[in-house]
Amino acid sequence: MLHPLCICSARAVSEGGLDMPGKPFQAGQSGNPAGKAKGTRNRTTMALEAILDGESEALTRRAVKMALDGDTVAMRMCLDRLMPVRKDRPITFTLPEIETAADLTKATRALMQGVADGEITPSEAAELSKLVDAHVKAIEAVDFATRLAALEQTAGDKGGRR
Repeated sequence: MLHPLCICSARAVSEGGLDMPGKPFQAGQSGNPAGKAKGTRNRTTMALEAILDGESEALTRRAVKMALDGDTVAMRMCLDRLMPVRKDRPITFTLPEIETAADLTKATRALMQGVADGEITPSEAAELSKLVDAHVKAIEAVDFATRLAALEQTAGDKGGRR
């Protein structure tokens, strides 16, 4: 007999599960397996755009006027829109040729020297190191595929002579 305060159905308890209201799907299954349709826009964004529609020019003029009058918050907002913070910059940096995995030490040495000389920042060197590492992995993958093909060819030649 269930306690009167229990919110579970007798059927759910007898089957070993819980009948949870508000959770119509099994664990691991979505109600929308295809996901949100491409190009679907957030309702809040669309509502704000509808409210501000036609007012953007006036608001922009007002923000610029406030910035020119010395409002530092308006000034920062205007400058952020005119010239946003750069996330990265193109750099000119010469790396030695990387033909084999053994050439990795030459590349890392050049990166460390570039940081030491002030040519590149440590974060730029870290990003370049990731690119170098990816290139070396690609070289290793090609080398592995070439060796495997040669081994299979050798094994095929030996197997055909029996």
